[in-house]
Amino acid sequence: MTDIERVGVVGCGLMGSGIAEVCARSGLDVRVAETTGEALELGRTRLANSLGKAAERGKISEEERDAALDRITFTTDLGEFADRDLVIEAVVENEQVKTEIFQVLDQVVTRPDAILASNTSAIPLVNLAVATSRPAQVVGIHFFNPAQVQRLVELIPALTTSEETVKRAEALISGVLGKHPIRAQDRSGFVVNALLIPYVLAAVRMFESGAASREDIDAGMELGCAHPLGPLKIADLIGLDTVTAIAQSMYEELKEPLYAPPPLLLRMVAAGQLGRKTGAGFYPYGGA
Repeated sequence: MTDIERVGVVGCGLMGSGIAEVCARSGLDVRVAETTGEALELGRTRLANSLGKAAERGKISEEERDAALDRITFTTDLGEFADRDLVIEAVVENEQVKTEIFQVLDQVVTRPDAILASNTSAIPLVNLAVATSRPAQVVGIHFFNPAQVQRLVELIPALTTSEETVKRAEALISGVLGKHPIRAQDRSGFVVNALLIPYVLAAVRMFESGAASREDIDAGMELGCAHPLGPLKIADLIGLDTVTAIAQSMYEELKEPLYAPPPLLLRMVAAGQLGRKTGAGFYPYGGA
């Protein structure tokens, strides 16, 4: 069991809404924050649609859908996170933005042992921890997209994180949310992205060089290695902006050439071709 009952989620995009849904479906009181009323309404609609589809597919009952929705409240004021036992930040992969959010949360969250967590894919947790007055209670809790489906959660302690904080987070992830936690060191990319991103970047370089078509690259890994998705499809699913941000973070820390984002990837991000979420990436999609 866990003492965490009230959860805050900062950000209600694809990852934030997914995390909020997972927590609400697990019986937790969830408060979600966005920067504007418009973004909040988009997030509210995203959550309602996702829970509705889960009910339609028989994953949850209509009663469970309604109960989960009733457990979620929305705000544009981080001050309303004062009573939260855990706050998970799930905003854009930008260290300055995340740092500013942690500084605000440090001021407004009043519970002395409240955990402040980041869903970052690659940013060093210690940088976020030392921006607060409670570095022992800052930890990485990295969900995977879609959070409602993917069972894995990376748990990343910073050098400053207490073992008590890690154990409380681990108990929540496995005992309440029903996910499988793995511990990762606080180094850029953690476990999954340290393996995945170089693989994706190698596929981008192969496509960029004309060595193979996008279809053949993906078919090669899907049919030859039994991967459910090829690397270019994975990139589109993650979001090319996120792939680029993770790659840049890993390259900045480790200076390994294989982590440097290829020129084609940078050009696609500049053009707004970010994958599934914008309707176009390495493949066209039916809309954003």
